[in-house]
Formats: sequence, C-alpha cells, structure tokens
Amino acid sequence: MFYWLLKLVVLGPLLRLVFRPKVEGLRNVPRSGPVILACNHLSFSDSIFTPLIMKRKVTFVAKAEYFTGKGIKGWFSRMFFTGAGTIPVDRSGGQAAQAALDTLLRVLRQGDIAGIYPEGTRSPDGRLYRGKTGVARLALESGAPVVPVALLNTDEIQPTGTLIPAVKRVRIRIGEPLDFSRYADQKGDRFVERAITDEIMYELMALSGREYVDVYASTLKAAA
Repeated sequence: MFYWLLKLVVLGPLLRLVFRPKVEGLRNVPRSGPVILACNHLSFSDSIFTPLIMKRKVTFVAKAEYFTGKGIKGWFSRMFFTGAGTIPVDRSGGQAAQAALDTLLRVLRQGDIAGIYPEGTRSPDGRLYRGKTGVARLALESGAPVVPVALLNTDEIQPTGTLIPAVKRVRIRIGEPLDFSRYADQKGDRFVERAITDEIMYELMALSGREYVDVYASTLKAAA
C-alpha cells in the first residue's frame, strides 16, 4: 500500500512533473506474469525512475545499509527504499549474491516483476560493462522473459556522488522481451549462463548506444 501511495499520490506525480519521463517501448513489458527487467546502471536515481514509469510494481534488492542509516539522510533513505518496494539484502557475507537472487526468484514465482542490474554496480564512467551471470540464472530458474531497459541519461541527472539531481527530462528505452526457454534443460551450465548474459548485454548496448567494455565494473573500481 505504501508503494502505491508514494507512486500515485505523494512522490510519483511530482517526479513526473519535474523530470517529464520520455519512455520508448513501454508496451514491451508484459501486462501480467513474471518479468525480469535487466537495466544498465548509471546512477542512484535508476532505482527511482525505473519503477516510476512502469504500470506494474517493480522490486529491486538493495544493500541492507540503505535501511539502517542514521539522521535525516538515513530516515529519507529508509523511507524511500521501503516505499519503492525495495528489499534489503545483507551483502557483507560470501553468500550475498545468492541471497539477492533467491529474493528476486521469490518475487518472480509470485508472478511479479523483478529488477536487476546485470553489471552489479554503477558504471564508473558511463560506459556499459560486462554483465554478471546472475541475471541468466534468474531467467533459467524462473522461466521468466527478460526485458532489457536502457536508462539513457540518468548519469547526467544525478552523477555519482551528487545528492540533489539536476532538473532534466529523463529518457528510457525498453527493448523487446528476450525468451531463453530454449535453454530450460541446461540450468547450471556456466557456458550457457555466459551466453545468455552476453546476449542481454548486447541488447542493452544497442538500446543505450553506450560503449561496451568487456570487463567487470567492480574490477575496474577495485583497481582504482
């Protein structure tokens, strides 16, 4: 209830008025049944604008620290992520990635929409980086179609490290659903998982027009 209250009454109308989302391909998102939204990741605000433009509820996972902050900033973060339907996941342990996937798999088994960033982290420079195979495992386990969602300019609206976003029209492009049911009997095959992930990243590259780098963004950040 809180999700729809924020989206339809409290924050949603204001965000639409200020940022005037321009969306291409919204019809590509199925109206019912489980769906995986695979998004490129440019900005903190990606998790704001993606649910905003969808007609159905979208569930992302986020690190538990977003729900435990102190002070006004912590309160706002907790309120926003709770209202946005985001589920906290403890990412400190070795099973963090699996915990996130298990959470999203439950969402899909309920017939809902799960959102995921295949790159695993925000792009450090606006380019598109190699996808992690969790999105492929999610598709194989759930049987859900994968809809690629290209956020085109959220890094200009809210660059990394910026608290207050710039007032600019947000642009999003949504591709056609990708069906990987042909691999249903090959769950656990890491070569198949890599092939599926690369196909998804290719679609995101084509939709976004961003340069693709065949390196994990997390690896680049760690080196820096």
